[in-house]
Amino acid sequence: MSEINKTQEEFLANFNWHNYQEGIDVVDEKNLLEFEELVSKTFIDTKDEEVVEGTVVRITDRDAIVDINAKSEGVISLNEFRYNPNLKVGDKVEVLIDIREDKTGQLVLSHRKARTIKAWDRVIAAHESGEIVNGFVKCRTKGGMIVDVFGIEAFLPGSQIDVKPIRDYDQYVNKTMEFKVVKINHEFKNVVVSHKALIEADIEEQKKEIIGQLEKGQVLEGVVKNITSYGVFIDLGGVDGLIHITDLSWSRINHPSEVLELDQKLNVVILDFDDEKTRIQLGLKQLNAHPWDALSADLNIGDKVKGKVVVLADYGAFIEVAEGVEGLIHVSEMSWSTHLRSAQDFMKIGDEVEAVILTLDRDERKMSLGIKQMSQDPWTDITAKYPVGSKHTGIVRNFTNFGIFVELEEGIDGLVYISDLSWTKKIKHPSEFVNVGDKMDVVVLELDVEGRKLSLGHKQTTENPWDKHEDAFAVGTVHNGTIGEIVDKGATVDFGDDVVAFIPTRHLEKEDGKKLKKGDTADFKVIEFNKEFKRVVASHTAIFREEEEKAAKTIETSSSSNNNVEKSTLGDIDALAELKAKMEKGEKK
Repeated sequence: MSEINKTQEEFLANFNWHNYQEGIDVVDEKNLLEFEELVSKTFIDTKDEEVVEGTVVRITDRDAIVDINAKSEGVISLNEFRYNPNLKVGDKVEVLIDIREDKTGQLVLSHRKARTIKAWDRVIAAHESGEIVNGFVKCRTKGGMIVDVFGIEAFLPGSQIDVKPIRDYDQYVNKTMEFKVVKINHEFKNVVVSHKALIEADIEEQKKEIIGQLEKGQVLEGVVKNITSYGVFIDLGGVDGLIHITDLSWSRINHPSEVLELDQKLNVVILDFDDEKTRIQLGLKQLNAHPWDALSADLNIGDKVKGKVVVLADYGAFIEVAEGVEGLIHVSEMSWSTHLRSAQDFMKIGDEVEAVILTLDRDERKMSLGIKQMSQDPWTDITAKYPVGSKHTGIVRNFTNFGIFVELEEGIDGLVYISDLSWTKKIKHPSEFVNVGDKMDVVVLELDVEGRKLSLGHKQTTENPWDKHEDAFAVGTVHNGTIGEIVDKGATVDFGDDVVAFIPTRHLEKEDGKKLKKGDTADFKVIEFNKEFKRVVASHTAIFREEEEKAAKTIETSSSSNNNVEKSTLGDIDALAELKAKMEKGEKK
């Protein structure tokens, strides 16, 4: 017992309170001052709002009576000790004076408020010093967990629970864990704690050690931490590495989840890393031999193989003929047809196909395949199937400015020139005459086996109407027609049967000297006919000038006859004179 307490007890034991109150004994002023000084030193001042330690002196059904060394004992509701059901007399507890004196003169204390104040002091101290504290995980909340730290509800964000993503928060509820206080908001009385910070601190040394020992080609054990569409992140013990999707398997895969799953343990090989070794590229497929190395040595060009379509593009398809071994079928090797088409026209992803090996490069690990080689080249017996002059029906596949490509069968295309589409119509572009996909009758005009070229004609499937026009519109025949259009250097007249004649300007003149105009109907004489160029030239003027021309010819003929008569007579005279001279010469002899 301290000297002050001894002195206090002796003073109180010897002091006569009754005589003092009745005024019988006069207290020595000096002794009174000493008493007041002892009281001030011994008893706490209940006006100060501070947390003090008290002793439980008695427990009732509802309250705990606590001695805080004040002028009177204090009362605390047992509800404030629910967390401590084993509270007993003699226990030391922290309290705060809540009400200095209630209506019964009792001092009311608060253990809860005292705990809160002390808790905040401890939390602030832990934050400043970085001390590790224990906390009880009470429940889940949006984005994280609620943790009881020293009686204060702190927030534990989901991202701060562990270094790896947590998918099941409930596994931590009702557990006591270690935390670091990472943030305090004094204004809103918010506390944020982290368990991840402790783990990171622990693994930082491991991380430095691991990074320092990394080498290319090294095989390490890791755990699948996260799976994305482009690859898988592996925890190597505090250091993360990435396996790109192309390094997961020698075979093509659509998503990494086809190969790995979360939290799976596996061995990986280090492929590369940056100078700081913060970005580590890992591989999984490299732990196994390349499938090309296991490819049968007996496999050669010309052999048939079966496989599944794994990639499809316009230019071709990749076929997996063995796990991790692919060959390309170019679209040009899918059909004997030279008509441009897409690989999607022949196959789809997942199809099982049989093909022939066209090229095989084991060093470069490349293989090209063909499926058209599974059937005979249609040009092999082309002369027997499509001899010159034979008629066939094909499908219009494509247009050009100069003609139409017609497919007679898969792999056999022929060209119909625009000039061979119609005997009579003048066609500027094939689209005026036919549509792609239409069926068309054709005749084989020419066949070039070596050049794999076929020349076709459509108009040749019908008779040439100009054969009969040659007689019907022979030079000198007369036809009635109407002036259709006035064109450059003349006009046109439609005689029917797709025959349009041209009338030169000087042949439009009528008998009265005037010229025919558009819409005028008259007779016309054919003065020129050309079957090859489908050209007919006619004249109206020749109709009324025919008599004039005949008369002129008669006069010319008559004049020519007279001249001949005159020449004959004179000639005969000369001949007779010569004969007479010879006869006279003979007689003289």
